[in-house]
Amino acid sequence: MSYVDGYVLPVPRKNLPAYRRMAKLGAEVWRSHGALEYRECVGDDLNVKFGVPFPRLVKPKAGETVVFAWIVYKSRAHRDRVNAKVMKDPRLAKMMETVKMPFDCKRMVYGGFKVLVEA
Repeated sequence: MSYVDGYVLPVPRKNLPAYRRMAKLGAEVWRSHGALEYRECVGDDLNVKFGVPFPRLVKPKAGETVVFAWIVYKSRAHRDRVNAKVMKDPRLAKMMETVKMPFDCKRMVYGGFKVLVEA
């Protein structure tokens, strides 16, 4: 079964173009080091009536929206190998040095997940 890193975070709407540029670079870096899939999605239908809506989870401020994202790997061991390479990648290091993050990292919800059902 695959392994997935998933995260949810609030992003100011005015920063979505900057976030998109950062996410595109992230996709390029993770995929080049072996990630099977990389997805970044921006909230569209968040006022749902069932369960806990994403906005309640991340408590976006006025002018913010929610980003939901995931990266798919072959296994947890594969994820660990890919992420070790990603953290050493000069493209990512350069971005971290020169770019102000377009979101508040402290409010990001993140975790690694074993896949329960794969179709």
